[in-house]
Amino acid sequence: MKRPTIADVARRAGVSKGAVSYALNGQPGVSEATRRRIMDIAAEIGFSPSSAARALSGATANAVGLALCRPARTLGIEPFFMELISGVEAELSARSYALTLQVVADPDAEIAVYRRWWAERRVDGVLVCDLRIDDRRVPALRDLQLPAVVIGGPARTGGLAHVWSDDAAALVEAVEYLVALGHRRIARVAGLASLLHTRVRTEAFDEVCRRSDLTAPVTVWADYTGEEGARATRRLLSAADRPTAVIYDNDVMAIAGLSVAQEMGLSVPADLSIVAWDDSPLCRLVHPPLTALGRDIPAYGAHAARALLAVVAGGPATGAQDETAHLTPRGSTAPPRTF
Repeated sequence: MKRPTIADVARRAGVSKGAVSYALNGQPGVSEATRRRIMDIAAEIGFSPSSAARALSGATANAVGLALCRPARTLGIEPFFMELISGVEAELSARSYALTLQVVADPDAEIAVYRRWWAERRVDGVLVCDLRIDDRRVPALRDLQLPAVVIGGPARTGGLAHVWSDDAAALVEAVEYLVALGHRRIARVAGLASLLHTRVRTEAFDEVCRRSDLTAPVTVWADYTGEEGARATRRLLSAADRPTAVIYDNDVMAIAGLSVAQEMGLSVPADLSIVAWDDSPLCRLVHPPLTALGRDIPAYGAHAARALLAVVAGGPATGAQDETAHLTPRGSTAPPRTF
């Protein structure tokens, strides 16, 4: 599917390009019935009159898009996205490209944004985050023929270019470290269950716990916010067989978990060891500082931006593995208390 043009609208409506221009710009020269038909066709194929000048000139937008389906309040406090965007911006600015960022409510709204951006020549390509298990965005982007790079994978990318990190290997490293310290009851506070990387981490967690013959490992799902991380931690720590160690899918939830443990009179790490995912500066500012799985997230964003610009320039849609997150032990982990 090419970007829609004024000629496409004219052909489908059975009128001249001039008549389409009159109709879309509210000028006299066409009947009201014809005007309505033209406007309906334009909306159906995603053509906007604001794109006409760039369509005629064939100019590129010199911008790439990033639509994020996360609550704006979450993005404001989650270091991962801020660091990712900083890396994307650094790479794009060096190439005289801009980043167009929009927060959307759901995947359908995200697809609508892609259609509008592409029809109006606002972007030359898009970065796609938070790959879902059954992701409608992938076939939609293929149908649009909109250059795209998925930040995630390597599975379920539908042939789109992608940059990914091995979350399974990182999760296994964290669990094996806790097992080596002597922990037998390990729990995990996970992110959104609909996301592919959450499933990858969950499957890796279950497998390494089985392999290590751990006692009833538990995963509780949350939404990356401090509120949900705190709620999940209270549930885990209120159980009769509470865990002696918890792995969190991001640092915001881990810090909330640390606060809940202290609120409940537990000592970290003597009574509870905590491991965070995404080693942002927040992990080093709390007491005790958090053991964390971390990688260079700005470099990850820059890698994705380079890959997208290569696709925009006509390069092949390929996949590339980025750095795997590795564990940095700090004061929040220790052998479990013995009685």
